[in-house]
Amino acid sequence: MSVHLEKAGSAGPLLLCLHGIGSSSAAFAPQLAELSRYVRVLAWDAPGYARSPDPEGPLDLDGFADAAADVIRSHGASAHVLGVSWGGVIALRLAARHPELVDSLIVADSSAGSGTDPAKADGMRRRAAELAELGPREFAERRGPRLLSPDAPPELVRRVVDTMAASVRLPGYAYAADAMAAADLRAELPTISAPSLVLCGDQDRVTGVEASQVLAGALHKTAYVIVKDAGHLANQEQPERFDAWVLSHLRITAHLPEQEFTPCL
Repeated sequence: MSVHLEKAGSAGPLLLCLHGIGSSSAAFAPQLAELSRYVRVLAWDAPGYARSPDPEGPLDLDGFADAAADVIRSHGASAHVLGVSWGGVIALRLAARHPELVDSLIVADSSAGSGTDPAKADGMRRRAAELAELGPREFAERRGPRLLSPDAPPELVRRVVDTMAASVRLPGYAYAADAMAAADLRAELPTISAPSLVLCGDQDRVTGVEASQVLAGALHKTAYVIVKDAGHLANQEQPERFDAWVLSHLRITAHLPEQEFTPCL
């Protein structure tokens, strides 16, 4: 399955970045700029999003995970995988289905899936109809600001809204929402062997700190970090703090040489 990829970095291990349900590879601009100094970074537009073509038929969570697996295989033997929100759910399923492809996981502001809560699952399933009714721009104007903390700068809010408006469309968004609504990974989390870093913005109003704690508690080899002064999109709202923690994780899991960086606590 063909997808659009943004690429940065020419040396080091591979880091694949999977965006949230209302975004695209543009969400990882800070990581493409900074982390590519240490690793080769790939950020995808998921199938049916932004510059990626629509899939030939409906995709469930396994389908999205298998598409990510194809990206890894086309660029090397394995990768470290960074997933934000819905992208984190895909990353977890990828690690469960294709453990040989996943060197480690970085799961940010994510959850075990909306299928863990009937009300959340119903709300997720209604999103496609909302997108069809409102169109991408109004849909993004309503949803985008909530992804950041109340104190996020206006220019970042605008960038998040613009990215969403340019990225989401049917049927890809509907496939993603249905996959998220059906997902409940709680039973398979303990089977995941990849060392993991779980991060969450302290002001995440979407999945919330509790959902990240569930992930951290169920995964065997896990570090858990709260990113201060960040909402649901911690990688965009506090990129310096976020990237420092990711680099600390990669220094251990990918045996990166010692660098002059210190996590911003």
